Amino acid sequence: MSVKYYYSSISGDRKIKQQQQKIEQLLTSLKIDFERIDISSSEDAKKTMRALMNDPKALPPQLFNGDQYCGTFDQLDDAKEGGIKEINKFLLIDTSTGEQEEVSLGD
Repeated sequence: MSVKYYYSSISGDRKIKQQQQKIEQLLTSLKIDFERIDISSSEDAKKTMRALMNDPKALPPQLFNGDQYCGTFDQLDDAKEGGIKEINKFLLIDTSTGEQEEVSLGD
């Protein structure tokens, strides 16, 4: 499975834009492969995100591993406080391969 990140490229909400930037920065800095899915350019993507969450009014950003819902920006931010192991657990990343290295999580 792979991490999927649902976002909106045209959000007018500054808080949502900041959350989206922080998610991308964190995933990129940790070298976690992820798929960006823009719900503003695809009604099907928005419907899929909401169906997988079982929430017809859900807004981005939202994180999944495959079709399994992981959570929101705030939940990822909480996991970040516990370090890479907690982030991997939150994102349902199997670390048994030992491929991911320890990295700094400085803000």
